Amino acid sequence: MSEKSRIGTDLDLDADGKQVTRLFVPNPSNTSAWGAIVVPIASIKRGDGPRVLLTGGAHGDEYEGPLALWEVMRELSPGAMRGQVIVVPTMNVPGMQAGCRISPVDHRDLNRSFPGDPRGTPTSALAHYISSELLPRVDAVVDFHSGGRSLSFLPCGVMHQLPDPEKAAKTEALLQAFGAPWALVLEELDAVGMLDTLVEDMGKTFLTTELRGGGRVTPEAARIARRGIWNVLAHLGVTDARPDAVPEGRDATRYLEVPDRSHYTLSPSAGIWEPTFELGDRVEAGQVVGRIHHPETPERAPLSLEAKRSGVLMAERVPALTAAGDTLAVIAKER
Repeated sequence: MSEKSRIGTDLDLDADGKQVTRLFVPNPSNTSAWGAIVVPIASIKRGDGPRVLLTGGAHGDEYEGPLALWEVMRELSPGAMRGQVIVVPTMNVPGMQAGCRISPVDHRDLNRSFPGDPRGTPTSALAHYISSELLPRVDAVVDFHSGGRSLSFLPCGVMHQLPDPEKAAKTEALLQAFGAPWALVLEELDAVGMLDTLVEDMGKTFLTTELRGGGRVTPEAARIARRGIWNVLAHLGVTDARPDAVPEGRDATRYLEVPDRSHYTLSPSAGIWEPTFELGDRVEAGQVVGRIHHPETPERAPLSLEAKRSGVLMAERVPALTAAGDTLAVIAKER
């Protein structure tokens, strides 16, 4: 990651004060020969102290995080903090403008593109800028996600299964400070190219979220996102007071764990998905979590899918129309 980034900006990451500006990601097109994708970014800095990167909108149909981060950009003042907060609230601007998960410009998933390539497509070039210019400067990263248009989650803060006890304890403390009603400890199905993986490989603290989804913003998810990010900044020592304190300790949060693929229910065929449980319901192994109907052959009985594990239904597919390979349900075990 030593090669120079192609991205243009007037942002001075070493300067104290508040800067709200833009990244210009080269994107020549038929309608704009020297065009660029414009990505908002802010740096709020006051002397030495904790250094935090806050990101959202890696997937363009996930809106809860950007709402909270836009607020941080507007309201956080250098005089009321210490250290540095870098905010990139909508990393995938073309995706958000189009209401879709991946970038419609180059059809790349930003959160599968790290550490990126300065000579690559716009998505890869942005991933390289974040990897080479922003991550080396910070101690912790909070990256907001939700289910987007295709999934809905119980609103939760998320950490990964970490083999290092010290790093795990530090991350769990951040998870508790975020204060979501659910806490998920997750083993990713596919961690290649993720911001998560890169940050953790660099030895930095990483926290993410899954805040509802369904292509909409619920009042509950918006409250959790806004409260959580200010609580995290207070926990890290950037600010002095939490605007909405949360209960302390593990007993205040319901912990869930997804340790392997057996907790996922994937669709074996196309059809219409009919779930049989609501989010938060208790599901026992062997129970039918839903059925796939086949509209072209209505005389055919629907295909029933059974849970492989017992636990809590923490995520479910939103659109009824499904294709083979879609994730339909995720059942997490309680810790």
